[in-house]
Amino acid sequence: MLRRFALTVATSAAASFTVLSGAPAFAYADSFPLMPPPVSGADKADHLTVTVSGAGGGHDGRFELDCHPAGGSHPNAQAACDYLDRHTSWGKSPFAPAQERGMCTMQYGGPATAHVTGTWAGRPVDTTYRRGDGCEIARWDALVPVLPDLGA
Repeated sequence: MLRRFALTVATSAAASFTVLSGAPAFAYADSFPLMPPPVSGADKADHLTVTVSGAGGGHDGRFELDCHPAGGSHPNAQAACDYLDRHTSWGKSPFAPAQERGMCTMQYGGPATAHVTGTWAGRPVDTTYRRGDGCEIARWDALVPVLPDLGA
């Protein structure tokens, strides 16, 4: 809570300085996300289980990911937590499904699947990733390093 309060105070002070100094407001706005994700403490609210199968190359398995602080059995826990923090804001989830009825290339990215369950930013997560067409491949690739990098 103290961290969020400090960020709010710093944000308000910097915004006031920007207005008073005549500096362009967009320079400041581009340097911070619109709203940081909720930060949890000792309650382990930011915990995900990532189960990967069919990927091969040593990527298959069940991995636990804890954030705030980063830990668990995930092979790249700190990078995964940092990615999720950067890509979480109000109204935008890093676990959003692929756009329905989107124009997707008819390409096959392999048999890999990933199932992500748990809680992130105080919200339940239960989603599956596949690589069956261009949209699904792009959705998977957008969640690397939480999911393994299976790029070309």
